[in-house]
Amino acid sequence: MKFIDQLDRKIGRFAIPNLTIYLIAGQSFFYLMYMTGKLERGATYLSADLLMAGEWWRLFTLPFDPPRQSLIFTLFAWYFFYMLGSALEEHWGAFRYNVYLFLGCIITVAASFLVPGYPVSNAFLAGSIFLAFATLFPDYQVLLFFVLPVRMKWLALITWLGYAYQFLFGDWATRLMVLAAIANYLLFFANDIVVNIRYGRKQLVKKAVRTPQKSSRLSHKCTTCGITEKSHPDMDFRYCPQCAGQHGYCRDHIFSHEHKK
Repeated sequence: MKFIDQLDRKIGRFAIPNLTIYLIAGQSFFYLMYMTGKLERGATYLSADLLMAGEWWRLFTLPFDPPRQSLIFTLFAWYFFYMLGSALEEHWGAFRYNVYLFLGCIITVAASFLVPGYPVSNAFLAGSIFLAFATLFPDYQVLLFFVLPVRMKWLALITWLGYAYQFLFGDWATRLMVLAAIANYLLFFANDIVVNIRYGRKQLVKKAVRTPQKSSRLSHKCTTCGITEKSHPDMDFRYCPQCAGQHGYCRDHIFSHEHKK
């Protein structure tokens, strides 16, 4: 998004570095308050009714709303969130990562006014972090239950199916929260989705006309880093339809390169 790049150059110095750590620290504090009985359950969630009743401080507690599960599950969720969030911040930079999170919060708060009595947590917002990571690093492997290696793209597919189920069979408030939760993801990745769709169509055409004879020449090379399918046989290569001419890119640079004119 060029607009965010322009903002980054102007006000990027005000970005909060290591934002994931601060969020986990805040959630840990409120989780401890819940466990010790210092706070009642639901003290950190948000609803438009409560905001209009004067509890405006809930705007600031929403990002720190902790998981409601057992301590073991919560510790695992925080570890997973730290891993994903830190990777996104390193890949995007602190400013873009800040915008992604804050934009998700703003959209969620705005959507809550359409269903004033509905309690809103940050669960869907955490889901948008996961989807962003899975889009940028689809082949990254995690150990499910610390045993089974699973690629992120398959976990993302399950997440999308879960969102689709909630959208189709949930009430209107749930549907609205699902849309609000993925809105920041769509704003950031809409262009990439279009590129993937166009690329997929081109590949189908290429497969239809491809001869069974194996070519001896290299057919894929990353314009940015120069690696080829011979030097990196497990790497995925894609062509960018927005670049003038035929410019191929590896998986790590298809979404981060400057378009050739």
